[in-house]
Amino acid sequence: MIGRLTGVILERSPPQLVIDVRGVGYEVEVPLSAFAELPEAGEVVLYTHLVVRDDAHLLYGFTNPARRVWFRLLLRVNGIGPRVALAILSSLSDDELADALMQEDVGRLVRVPGVGRKTAERLLVELRGHIPAPATKPVRATDEAASALAMLGYKPHETKTAIDRAVAALGTGASSEDLIRTALKGMVR
Repeated sequence: MIGRLTGVILERSPPQLVIDVRGVGYEVEVPLSAFAELPEAGEVVLYTHLVVRDDAHLLYGFTNPARRVWFRLLLRVNGIGPRVALAILSSLSDDELADALMQEDVGRLVRVPGVGRKTAERLLVELRGHIPAPATKPVRATDEAASALAMLGYKPHETKTAIDRAVAALGTGASSEDLIRTALKGMVR
């Protein structure tokens, strides 16, 4: 298995690159979004995935390991091949893909070339609970504080106003506990 390439770009013809690694030119298909991230000249590092078929050995490359994780995850979905997986990664960032899956946003997925409604629904079902850890967004302290105040029975507009005042008083780096405490003090007055 070829897991990583370090070399110089010889040719660019989207979606394919030819990378010279010590005299050997590797043809690597990359998401279109990678072309903006790669330098015009100089050394590059690509994290790769090799697909072996009866008629070809195809190498897919990614600018970071997280993109490769997404690619491999997408390949596990029934009916998703390397071309469709590459199209998804060309159209959506990691965060956009994670968000579409968490929100079960079929509309966003069907806008990807090669992904129809049934394929999008299959993606949602088969990837439910399998979103890579780096793609899950950490809960912000303000969101956590707002949720706690809502559970106490405060209305959304009261909660937002109180949290905004608490952030203004404590700063953006305040913990959720401090935000809740300060917001409650402001609401009681």
